[in-house]
Amino acid sequence: MADSSTNGSRRVAIVNGLRTPFAKAGTVFGSLTALDLGRMVVQELVQRSELDPGQIDEVVFGQVIPTLTVTSIAREVVIASGLPRSIQAHTVARACATSIQALTDAANSISLGLSSVAIAGGTESMSDVPIFATRPLAQALVAANHAKGLGGKLRPFQRVKARDFLPSPPAIAEYSTGQTMGESAEKMAKENGIGRKEQDEIALASHRNAAAAWKAGKFDEEVMHLPVPPKYEQVVTQDNIVREDTSLEALSTLKPVFDRKYGTITAGNSSPLTDGAAALLLMSQEKARELGYQPLGFLRAYAYAATDPADQLLQGPAYAAPVALDRAGMKLSDIDLFEMHEAFAAQVASNLQAFVSRQFAKKMGRSEPLGEVDRSRLNVTGGSIALGHPFGATGARVVLQALRELKRRGSNTAMCTVCAAGGLGAAVILERN
Repeated sequence: MADSSTNGSRRVAIVNGLRTPFAKAGTVFGSLTALDLGRMVVQELVQRSELDPGQIDEVVFGQVIPTLTVTSIAREVVIASGLPRSIQAHTVARACATSIQALTDAANSISLGLSSVAIAGGTESMSDVPIFATRPLAQALVAANHAKGLGGKLRPFQRVKARDFLPSPPAIAEYSTGQTMGESAEKMAKENGIGRKEQDEIALASHRNAAAAWKAGKFDEEVMHLPVPPKYEQVVTQDNIVREDTSLEALSTLKPVFDRKYGTITAGNSSPLTDGAAALLLMSQEKARELGYQPLGFLRAYAYAATDPADQLLQGPAYAAPVALDRAGMKLSDIDLFEMHEAFAAQVASNLQAFVSRQFAKKMGRSEPLGEVDRSRLNVTGGSIALGHPFGATGARVVLQALRELKRRGSNTAMCTVCAAGGLGAAVILERN
């Protein structure tokens, strides 16, 4: 085990990473669970890394829409993956920033000397979301389970109304505001003056960059081939959401979803419901050197932030990014590459707008705005609109994607941001050297 006396001084290396192909919910991974996807990506990551599983100190894994029969996804991933059962694990959830939380939890443990080797990541199956019984029906089912005789078991249902028999899917609206994320994105677009054309241009760039990356083989090292159980006859090798042939004209014909009369948010400029998993292999710099690994990069700094969900729900990255840069001792101009999760194109545009806004800087209590992001260095191999967004896996995906691209370019620094439900935001600063 690792020395626990280093008191947070150890540098955290990201040695390797891997993800499954991302698939639109209800398609090729429709028969798989989040545990299936998480298990397979962790198994493959350990094998590809040629890592002795006995070296792993902990696993931190997350899931946003929980599987009711798998309440501790991290621990079950360890067991299902065939890793030593002595590996301790814990499950995290921070909405769409869940696998960023997994990364920083594992990194903190390594930095403090509590671990030397960890796996961090997340998984999501939107094809296998839990369906809940209404409260009256649930209460009747519990009462019937304890009752004796047919009459006793039927009696509780006499108080249940017909509408109570309809199943309830997981909530898609903010509990505090009653607004869905799409409605909140629509609100941001209107308040920030983000037009339809700009949103469709962001979506088009996402698809074009992703398609070009796949064509150039850039994802070959970071996306596994996944034989689909139980027959294993179909092998999924690529994401199935990327549209190489889309165009600005095609995107412009799609109708608004959340405000059908005045809205600008469409299925084309939003991320789709997605199945997938992603994982990162972390080590202390000393351990990586000892085991002969060349790190992809290092975690330099990170920050989480929050804003009022009733205000600008998805503006969290604009609050988190300045704090992360301050902690890294850097400015925005020091960053070579940017990865920004694309929940909605409107959200990306709103956050980029906030980065350059003096009014927003003043709102944050800062003397100067963060600065302008060169869009030619933003999501250069595609973003969530084109690749998909399995909630629990996206954070690990953007980190891995950024590090791989830094290596290809010979560049050194990247900033990854993720917006999340509840008005939350995450920002991570990565460096190669």
